[in-house]
Amino acid sequence: MRTYWQNRAQVPPEMKLSQDAKMSLLLHGAFQFGASMSGLFLNLYLWRLTESLWVNGLYNIILYAVSPFGFALGGWIVKKKDRMYTYRIGVMMIALFYLAVVIAQENVATFFYLFAICNGIASSFYWSAYLTLMYDVSTEKNRIRYLAFNMIAFTAAGLVGPALAGFVISKNDGLQGYIIVFSLAFVMFMLTTLGSFRIKSIASRHKAYYLKLSGIMMKRNKAWLHSLFAFFVLGLFQGIMLFLPNIMLYQTIPREDWVGYFGVLFSFVTIVAGYFISRFAKQHLGRLYTFIAACGFVLGSLLLFWQISLLTVVLFMVMYSLCNPLQGNSLTSYYYTLIGKLPLKGNFRVESVVARETFVNAGRIVSIFAFISLVPDFTGLWLPSVLLVCTLTQFIVAYLLKKDGSGETES
Repeated sequence: MRTYWQNRAQVPPEMKLSQDAKMSLLLHGAFQFGASMSGLFLNLYLWRLTESLWVNGLYNIILYAVSPFGFALGGWIVKKKDRMYTYRIGVMMIALFYLAVVIAQENVATFFYLFAICNGIASSFYWSAYLTLMYDVSTEKNRIRYLAFNMIAFTAAGLVGPALAGFVISKNDGLQGYIIVFSLAFVMFMLTTLGSFRIKSIASRHKAYYLKLSGIMMKRNKAWLHSLFAFFVLGLFQGIMLFLPNIMLYQTIPREDWVGYFGVLFSFVTIVAGYFISRFAKQHLGRLYTFIAACGFVLGSLLLFWQISLLTVVLFMVMYSLCNPLQGNSLTSYYYTLIGKLPLKGNFRVESVVARETFVNAGRIVSIFAFISLVPDFTGLWLPSVLLVCTLTQFIVAYLLKKDGSGETES
């Protein structure tokens, strides 16, 4: 019996992660530790300053509207130099962004549109580099495993960050705790920048930037076009979920420390889901996984029709935390497989990342604008109704993926 389980635990050589892959996970975990402290409470900080869903919504709309331009510029630097150049620039810009928040303090609410623009550009630089790095350090055979560990690293950092941030905020009067948290995040981003030098830069031999060929690629490769629409649909739900949950929690239990503690719970649920995905997920079942995830999203949103209370919000977030990695990992793994089968293969990977984020952010903008236009407050049925519609759209993701999950494209 023991031998059986030992054999089950052994990882085939082709699925093992390289040293660069492991370092990328470590760096991303450090980055996420800072991001989970600061990003988690930035929208709540705006809410405390304004108590306006409209301001919070507009902040995120502006952020996601400028992101495609940041991704395009970041991608250009990746092709001309290397993904680590863009990576370091992105992390440094994010560090300076939170330093500016510390200096501006309450004036963030007055100039929220400028902060949204800066955050959007900085974040898109980081993610254009990191998404490219994820492709480079993984292979088709170990990618779904790497992505699962990436989710675990991403979420494990989120276990400590929100709790620490919530504790710091609760122990300081007024909004001073937020400023301390943003200062700590600044330090973490600086450390991440220094750690990034452990991954060697690799000068690209193919410096041509093929972004202008995206339209032609969409026409010739229907599977790739469908996958981009799948990311647009993903953004329809993800946009709302990037800023609403913490505000909903704060409305039901107006204590920042408890918002942070519940963030730990949700992160733990995601880690458990990520672990099982890393152990048992099969590449060819990606379409089924996205369908199961959509069912979970809908079930969670239906709970909010009963009432918007601490219990229903927590249960809704637990369902989301279980299903989000299942959907995200499956779609991302499928997309990376597609990239390797496009006519330009790996030479189009940067442009593919830019195209993907353009579609995701378009979905986010549409859903956030619809939400702030239709939902006046947290009472009535408008909020759960909009969430239900957004969760129902997630079934389209499963429809857009090829049945065999192979990602074969037309030439």
